[in-house]
Amino acid sequence: MKGKIAIEPNMTRYSDYLTSQGFAVHPMPIEDMTAKNMRGYDAFVISGMSENFLGFEDTQTKAPLINAKGLSPEDVAKMIGTL
Repeated sequence: MKGKIAIEPNMTRYSDYLTSQGFAVHPMPIEDMTAKNMRGYDAFVISGMSENFLGFEDTQTKAPLINAKGLSPEDVAKMIGTL
């Protein structure tokens, strides 16, 4: 397993690709991406439509938040793989 990734549930194309590349992908609604629920994940992938919804710049996690807007699933996988 390459890493544990949380991703918005509506991003099937991305989650399918990341799973095929060996990542453990867990759907997580943006509303559930709280400091408590974010522990233990290596990265978070969001659609970009809700980028500032919860004030992600203030989160208590070191895991990166990846805005997939305009990126292919392959681009997202590369970003996660280089973190």
